[in-house]
Amino acid sequence: MQGKIKVTYHLICDNDTYEEISLQQILENEKIVKLLKSEFAKGVRNLALSTNASDAQVILSTQKELYTFEAQKKDFADLIELAEEDAKARKLFKKGCEAVAIVDFITL
Repeated sequence: MQGKIKVTYHLICDNDTYEEISLQQILENEKIVKLLKSEFAKGVRNLALSTNASDAQVILSTQKELYTFEAQKKDFADLIELAEEDAKARKLFKKGCEAVAIVDFITL
């Protein structure tokens, strides 16, 4: 196989966060309801908040910086190892962040 692959990856850390919260759960929280009413309907009384999207989700996740490198197509099976080597060469690994996750790859 001739050619190259552009690989995008990010670091995986011990304290990464990923949480899915339904819109219904958000609207059941009194503090959030009070905040929404005071921000968008000042001075208006007897308001009720509701939604017609029963499956809407809000995702809270750690924002990640993406890194890229190029590899030969013949090295496709070793992309994770190559990404780890690239991270080591860039000195990205630190305490608690010692793994990589491949986000995307495209052929050039």
